[in-house]
Amino acid sequence: MTALTAASRLGFDPERLRFGLRTAAGACIALLAAYLLGLEHPQWAAMTVWAAAQPVRGMLLEKGLFRAAGTLVGIVFGILLMVLSGGSPIVIVLGLSIWIGLCAAAGNVLRGFLSYGAILAGYSASMVLLLDTGHPDRILALGLDRFLTVMVGVAVGTLTAFLLTPKGAEDAIVGRMRRVDARVLLHLAARLGAPGQGREDETLLLGELAAIEEGLDPHAAGSMRSRRAARVFRAILMAQVRALLWARATRGEPSPHPAAACLIQAAHALEAARPLAEVVPAIEEGAAKLADQPELKEALGQLARAMRTRLAGDEAEQRPEPLAQWAVLHRDWRGAREAMIRATAVMLLVGAFWLVTGSSAGPFVLLGTSVMISVFSTFENPAHVMRFVFLGQVVGALAALACRWVVWPLATGETQLVLMMVPFVLSGILPFAHRRTIAAGTDYNMILLLLLQPHYPLTGDFAHSVGIALGVVVAPLIALAAFRFVFPVDAGRRMHMIAETIVRELENMARSPRPDASPVVWRARLEHRLLRLLRWGERSGTDPAPLVDAGLAALRLGEAVRIMRRLAGEPGMTAGIQRTAGIALQRIAQLESEPGRAARAMDRLAARLAPLRPGEAARVADAAGRLPAASALLRHAPRPRREP
Repeated sequence: MTALTAASRLGFDPERLRFGLRTAAGACIALLAAYLLGLEHPQWAAMTVWAAAQPVRGMLLEKGLFRAAGTLVGIVFGILLMVLSGGSPIVIVLGLSIWIGLCAAAGNVLRGFLSYGAILAGYSASMVLLLDTGHPDRILALGLDRFLTVMVGVAVGTLTAFLLTPKGAEDAIVGRMRRVDARVLLHLAARLGAPGQGREDETLLLGELAAIEEGLDPHAAGSMRSRRAARVFRAILMAQVRALLWARATRGEPSPHPAAACLIQAAHALEAARPLAEVVPAIEEGAAKLADQPELKEALGQLARAMRTRLAGDEAEQRPEPLAQWAVLHRDWRGAREAMIRATAVMLLVGAFWLVTGSSAGPFVLLGTSVMISVFSTFENPAHVMRFVFLGQVVGALAALACRWVVWPLATGETQLVLMMVPFVLSGILPFAHRRTIAAGTDYNMILLLLLQPHYPLTGDFAHSVGIALGVVVAPLIALAAFRFVFPVDAGRRMHMIAETIVRELENMARSPRPDASPVVWRARLEHRLLRLLRWGERSGTDPAPLVDAGLAALRLGEAVRIMRRLAGEPGMTAGIQRTAGIALQRIAQLESEPGRAARAMDRLAARLAPLRPGEAARVADAAGRLPAASALLRHAPRPRREP
C-alpha cells in the first residue's frame, strides 16, 4: 500500500495532498529566505506562498504577479494616507473604509486575477496602516518590509511551482471545447433536417458552454499567448450560443438542407481530433449554403472566422477579424455597488468601535474585517463560506498560541524562533488536504502565520496574545452578519441581478432614442449574460429551460425595439404607424410592470406594418409572441418601478 493510498483511506485527497506538500514546502523556504534577508516580518513571505498557491503553473505565475502589483498599490495608498492623516485614527479609519469599499467594488466588476489584485490592493493598505499603529513614523519602513516579503513569497512560490508542479491538465479545456464544438454542429445539422441525426437539448448544450466560459479566465493565466487563446475560445463559444439560440427559435420539422452534410463533416473531424485546417472549410461551405437562414449563416460565419484566428496563431501577420465585438462581457455593476456600500459601512462601524473603546485588539479586528468583507464579496455564497473560514481561523489561532506560549519559550535566539515555526507551517498540510477541512485549510495557515511574529526576546503576556487572537477570529463573524443582512448575496440573488439588468436594459432601450451600444455589442453582451444567467441558475437549482427561452425572448425584443425606434423616426412612414410604434415603445419602457400591454401594442403595430413591410412586421410579431417566455426574467426582477 502506497503512502498516498493510505492517506486517501484516512480522508485526504491525494492531489490536494501533493499540492499542499508543495505549497507548505514553499512557505517554509520563503519564511527562512525572508529571515536570512533580514526582513522584519518574514512570516508574511510564507503567507504570500499560501495565498497565491495555485495547482497550475500559469495560474500561479499570473496570480503572483497580480499579488505583487496589488500589494504595491495598497502599500503606496497606505503610506500616503498615513502621511496625509498625520497618524490621526479618525482619518485613517475614514480613508481606509472608503478605499476598501472602492477595491471591493473593483473586484466585483473585474474578472480573474485582475479582480484578485484589486481586492488585494485594499487589504494590503490595512496591513500597512493597522499592524503598527503605535509607530506612524515607521510607516515607510513597514511598507517597504511588507512589499519585500511579498516579493520573496512570490519568487519562492513561483520557483517552487515551476520545479514541482506538473504541466498536465493545463490544456484540458481545449479537449472540452473540441467535444462541445462537435456536439453543437451535429445538433445544428439535425435542426437542418439531416436524416438519422439525433438532436440534443439546447438547454444542456448552453449549460455546457456556460461552464466552459466560466473556466476561460483561469485558462488565460500565465502568458499573453494563453490570454489570446482564451479570447478566441470565448468568440467561438459566443458564436455557438448564437447558433443554438437560432435552433431554439426554429419551429417545425425542416426538410433536409444541403448545409447539414457540411456541418456533420466538420463535427466528425472534431470528434477525431483532426486539425482545424480540415474543420473550418467544411463550416464555411455550410455557411455559404445558408442564404435562406441568415441568422444561422452569420453565426457559422463568426464561428469559422474565430476558428481561423485560432488556426492562424501567433505567427499570423493579419487577423481575419477582431474578436472583441463578438465577446462583450457582462459586468456586475450592481453587485459592485452593493459590495462597496457593504464594505465601507462595515469598516466604518468596526473602526468606530475601535476609536470609542481604544482596544488594543481593535486594529486586528479592523484588519481581519477588511480582508473578509472584500475578498469573499466575490464568492457565490459568502455567508455560507464564513462558517468554514471562522473554523479555520479559530484552529489556526489556537495553533499560533500553542507555538507562542508552549514552544517558543524554549528558544534561546531569533533563529530558533523561526526554525520552531517550520513544524507548525507543515501542520497546515493536514487541514488543507483533508476532504472535511479543505474549505478551512487556507485560513488556518494564514491566521497561524499572521499571529506569529518571530522577534527575540519575546514580549507581551498571555492575556494580550489571547485578546489579539480573539480580535482576529471575530472578523469572520462580523463578515457573516454583513453578508447575511446587508445586501445578502447567493447564487439565486446573483441570478436575479442579471435578470433585472437585462429587463432594465430593454426598458432603457425603449425609453432612449439613442441606445447605449451598437446592435452587435448589445447582442454579444446579452448572449454572455445568458450564459452567466444559466450558470447562476444551475447553482441555485433553477430550471434552465425557461431561462433560455427568456433570453431568446429578450434578444428578439431588443431587435424589435430597434425596428420600432427606426419606424417612429422615419420621415416617410405614415403617421399612424409612427404613433403606434411610439406607443409600443412606451409600453416596453414599462415592461416589468405591464408586459401584457407591451405585447398587445406590438401586435397592433405588426398588423398595421404587415402590408408595407412584412419582414419587419413578422419580427415585431415574433417578439410579441415570445413575451410570455420572458416571464422568467420578469419573475427574477420583481421590483416594480414607477415612471415619472
